[in-house]
Amino acid sequence: MKSFAFKKCRYFLGRLERGADILAGLTAFCNTEDIEAGTISAIGAVESGGVGYFDQAASEYREMRFDQGMEIASLTGNISLRDGKVFLHCHVLLADEQGRCFGGHLLDGNIAFACEFSIQALTGEPPLRLPDEATGLFLW
Repeated sequence: MKSFAFKKCRYFLGRLERGADILAGLTAFCNTEDIEAGTISAIGAVESGGVGYFDQAASEYREMRFDQGMEIASLTGNISLRDGKVFLHCHVLLADEQGRCFGGHLLDGNIAFACEFSIQALTGEPPLRLPDEATGLFLW
């Protein structure tokens, strides 16, 4: 088991403008505010977007894309460093007009209709994402 201890935090509330790429916008916010470790959550809606999942048997990511408006029923994730850069690892649950939900990794290309977010930024040594031999993923 690996864990990290943080003693101080800052808390941010914000929103992204309509038309913003959600992952890129949240990453840019973290870079602007010098956030290298923390947690993130958001709600709102997308004009279009998609989710990804890791196919364990094939050891690769797969994508499902949606060219329609959907609700962000939930978005949660963490902030750390990968290859010396801020890296957001977020999962999202998107709901269509019939209430069907599709969940997985937040991908580039989720275009905000509305997106309100909260970030708990932690101070101290940020977790580093490194290759994990057992899974083939970049983990803390």
